[in-house]
Amino acid sequence: MTTIETVPKPRRNVELVLLVLALCVGIGAQALVGVDKQKAFDSDFWFQSGLLAAAALAFHVVLRIRAKYADPVILPLVVALNGLGLAMIHRLDRVAEDTGNNQLRWTLVAMAVSIGVIWFLKDHRILRRFTYISLAASAVLLILPLVPGISAGEILGARVWIKIGSMTFQPGEIAKITLAIFFAGYLSSNRDLILLAGRKVGPVQFPRFKDMGPMIAAWLVSIGVLIFQRDLGSSILFFGLFLVMIYVATSRISWVIIGLVLIAAGGFVAARVFSHVALRIDGWLNAFTDEVYGREFGGSLQIVEGLFGMANGGLVGTGLGQGRPNLVPFANSDMIVASFGEELGLIGLFAILLMYLLLFTRGFRAALGTRDAFGKLLATGLSFAVALQCFVVIGGVTRLIPLTGLTTPFLAAGGSSLLANWIIVGLLLMISHSARGPVDTTPLPPSHEPDAKKVPSAMPSKPATAPGGPRNSPEAPTEAVKL
Repeated sequence: MTTIETVPKPRRNVELVLLVLALCVGIGAQALVGVDKQKAFDSDFWFQSGLLAAAALAFHVVLRIRAKYADPVILPLVVALNGLGLAMIHRLDRVAEDTGNNQLRWTLVAMAVSIGVIWFLKDHRILRRFTYISLAASAVLLILPLVPGISAGEILGARVWIKIGSMTFQPGEIAKITLAIFFAGYLSSNRDLILLAGRKVGPVQFPRFKDMGPMIAAWLVSIGVLIFQRDLGSSILFFGLFLVMIYVATSRISWVIIGLVLIAAGGFVAARVFSHVALRIDGWLNAFTDEVYGREFGGSLQIVEGLFGMANGGLVGTGLGQGRPNLVPFANSDMIVASFGEELGLIGLFAILLMYLLLFTRGFRAALGTRDAFGKLLATGLSFAVALQCFVVIGGVTRLIPLTGLTTPFLAAGGSSLLANWIIVGLLLMISHSARGPVDTTPLPPSHEPDAKKVPSAMPSKPATAPGGPRNSPEAPTEAVKL
């Protein structure tokens, strides 16, 4: 019996329809804001809406040309989220403030850079050649905010910004991408070594102590960010990124257990040694006490006012432009989720969360569909980085966990965050193009082959075990499910 191969469909027309709906969401929100400010459908509205629509359609055309098999849902979801963010930031602008227009400029720059990634990156596997260059770039990016002369100094208790002319930029946002590339390249190349079995404790097979170097290194990086940059959110993000990627690479729960132990130990020490961490935890646990609420640094005013605002919104919200989210400090950046919760209500906030959930799942679907280990790990890491960032931000705003300084992807004001997340979108679209498209059996050119100088070795059907270790670990992944 002969099998008939199904030819994959590009689905670009589906994307176009969804993109029009996404633009209606973003531009419609902008129109409602204009009605509230009595500036509905003026020249600024048409100019800004036209720029967003033109950029989104240009992105769509590039996908038709360079990545026609890319996931048709990712771009519309991101455009809708970005459009809603632009509308809310414009709504929160006070007289003589230009944050909304600045966010629009960053949106256009970020989309242009993402288009450049799709246009020039013909195959995501090429990035594997830059595994250790990405590590070096990550180190430089994380050190830059500490370098005198270009450092912007301590802003709101953290040292994570550098000065570029009259602007500030957060290099750590780009570092999460370069770290994901490094982790994906390293783990896909050294998977067999990491899988060597160590001591077995009950049903769990732990790795050998000498193979725990990458885990310890990632933990030290996150602790270094916490100590020197005083940035709790980025510290959690970097270590969480490595933890999920090594679990995906090995399918061993033991790595997660070790990582959680390191997180608990680092958090316990940090809460007692570093005052900025202790203040955040105190503001989380005792948010409604008068002393903590009125404290100038590390107080809970942001959290409490945000909770009151969301409570005021109720189920359906006060209406876009009809609430008082500007009573919350940093309502357009750190607390923009509370702003949406007040004016769109629980239903509107759930709709936004659903869009994020769809975005994560489409990224994970691309990871499952791609045929190379590097692509699987990279797509998983990038998707999880966005998901973890959303969880940390929304968890802090709703007082589920301590508040951090991270921004909500695509919604909150912040050019560096917007740029980094649009680059992630470009990479995910390229990986999904590879996953959804026809099987390409053409090898990469020798100059582009990531392991061109290495002699390929046969992949063992089962991971090796250390001398004296068990021969058949119940946690050892089979070839059918690995990565």
